[in-house]
Amino acid sequence: MNKPLLALACLTVIAVAACQPEPAATTTAAPGAAETAPAPVDVAPAGEDLSSDNAGFDMKGFAGTFSGTLPCADCPGIDTTLVLNPDGTYEISEAYQDSDGVVTRMDGTWTVEADDSQVRLDPNSKSEQDRLYAITSNEEITMLDLEGNPAESGLDYSLDRQPAN
Repeated sequence: MNKPLLALACLTVIAVAACQPEPAATTTAAPGAAETAPAPVDVAPAGEDLSSDNAGFDMKGFAGTFSGTLPCADCPGIDTTLVLNPDGTYEISEAYQDSDGVVTRMDGTWTVEADDSQVRLDPNSKSEQDRLYAITSNEEITMLDLEGNPAESGLDYSLDRQPAN
């Protein structure tokens, strides 16, 4: 009577062991083959672009405050102030005119791309989309659409550099 009970216990242990999840990241290699680890990923500090595309662009020199009134579909305009910090972070505040003084703010990181002709704002909030601005001059940037094209409306989407305080 102990043999059937022992056999049942062994089968139960085997069944339970088979139901356990396998450990993550198990690799099997042929005997004598060298294991390959995933390639390391370079993580650049905020504002530091490791690509060679903007090796010549002076982000610290370009950093500053840009402001202006952008067009709005259902209000007179959006008073916008964009602060590009030298460390590659940004802050933007937008106040819709005729909206009882409500100001929205967003922050994140900024980079220069497209042969030093565009600024990309990458928001910290994942619910917001990136924004692109053309570098018109050292004193002016112009908002672009999501594909990097200027607005076809003919309206003024530019922000002007403000003097340092």
